[in-house]
Amino acid sequence: MKTISRKEEIIQVASRLFYEKGYKTVSMRDIATAMDIKAASLYNHINSKQEILSEIILKVAEEFTVGMEKVVSENSSAIKKVEKVIEMHVDITVNYSEALASLNNDWMHLEKEDLLAFVKMREDYEENFRKIIKQGIDSGEIKSYHPEVILFSIFSTLRTLYLWYQKRGKVDVNILKKDMVSVLIKGIV
Repeated sequence: MKTISRKEEIIQVASRLFYEKGYKTVSMRDIATAMDIKAASLYNHINSKQEILSEIILKVAEEFTVGMEKVVSENSSAIKKVEKVIEMHVDITVNYSEALASLNNDWMHLEKEDLLAFVKMREDYEENFRKIIKQGIDSGEIKSYHPEVILFSIFSTLRTLYLWYQKRGKVDVNILKKDMVSVLIKGIV
């Protein structure tokens, strides 16, 4: 089993607290208390709460970015790519469900370069998915609904999956992937 650094432990604890209470309400003292150490000790490993937030959000955003780049580069049908994007969201949700709360709810608290980097990654990600959807519509694989409606429908479900998963949890990841793909692509009728 891999041992984690003290900085990684701080980030994990903060991620859980940000999920439970929200970034704005959690103090460095709260993080230290949860770790049973003095607040001043945190600063031996981390510079600020802002650094913690950046680490959490940018790590997950990078997972999405790398995953999307892999999907886009595949030589496969648009529908297969949509399936892969859905499956990737499920995997990231299972592995980073607490961090997704910060990514979805606290990204606007990022500062300067980190905020710009995150917004760029998010916009590029959405544009890549939009292109996949349009490719599928053009090839006749996807019904000719408005691409933005399709994008919104799939993303609104996937972006909030972490909330459902945290409450329901322990759903077999393979079943979750299969069923999410079926429902989001084929619907329920």
